[in-house]
Amino acid sequence: MFRFFTQNNWFIWSWFGSFIILSSLWIQVKIDVKINEWFGEFYDMIQKALGAPNAITIDEYWSSLLSFITLAAIYVGVAVLISFFTSHYLFRWRTAMVEWYHSVYDKARKIEGAAQRVQEDTIKFSRIMESLGTSLIEAMMILIEFMPILFGLSIGIPIFFFGDWDYGLIAGALIWSIGGTIFLVLLGLILRLVGVEYDLQKKEAAYRKILVIAEDDGSIRPKSIQELFDDVRSIHFLSYIRYLYFNIGRIAYLQANVLSAYVFLAPAIVAGAVTLGVMQQIIRAFGRVEGSMQYILKAWPTIIELASVYKRLREFEAKIKFEELIDEKI
Repeated sequence: MFRFFTQNNWFIWSWFGSFIILSSLWIQVKIDVKINEWFGEFYDMIQKALGAPNAITIDEYWSSLLSFITLAAIYVGVAVLISFFTSHYLFRWRTAMVEWYHSVYDKARKIEGAAQRVQEDTIKFSRIMESLGTSLIEAMMILIEFMPILFGLSIGIPIFFFGDWDYGLIAGALIWSIGGTIFLVLLGLILRLVGVEYDLQKKEAAYRKILVIAEDDGSIRPKSIQELFDDVRSIHFLSYIRYLYFNIGRIAYLQANVLSAYVFLAPAIVAGAVTLGVMQQIIRAFGRVEGSMQYILKAWPTIIELASVYKRLREFEAKIKFEELIDEKI
């Protein structure tokens, strides 16, 4: 799966491509920091304008909006270009995988579900990595940039439960985010969501294989196909009920998450210790830090699918190597 990074013919795409993607993500995070600063200045200007007539000029107002449009335009441009490049990058990764599978397909074809592993699982792997991999890196970069900002904004204001402690907001974000993530990860493990997804794909593969055989072989009994589809139905129904339990915890937590920053800021807001602009900056920075730390929580369903695909491809490659070992002995 990772020959993309070890083969010389893919060196430029794998390593230089990775550098380009990482650099562009860092630029996006830097722009996001600038946008966060803009929110603070803009809402302070709004508070000033609403406090007294003509406290600001219309030119100042339009100028502020134009500065946001400029930042947003740069962000959109970078995001669109890097999304296009990442799609090509990951298709090259998929190509590196399937080239090896093609080279050993005389052995691989003897393995159950070989066609699905080579065609479907490789494209699933690349598509999931496109969304999951880049968002993971971006989440780490956001933490690096926004943690100091959140710390600087929270100095000198009272925080619920933590009082005047300078690290109160950061500690609150850590406790709330990591605590919720651990809870949902444990819930996912208890419900065996990765195992269910893996079993689901195996049942679907077996069902599809018999359908393909039945296209050319009229001796395949309809009952055999129906029996396989019954297996597919049972594993799907099992996954539905387990995701039902998981989503109760996940969705309830994410809804409560909307109020978390306001809860921690309650003493400062009631005491009037912050301006509207500073409050917006804090809430947005808190949300970015909190969202990054909740990465596993929010991406958990996709992580489960990636883990299942990885497990199937690893098992497939192990069987190929086993077949090669047998041929060498013969």
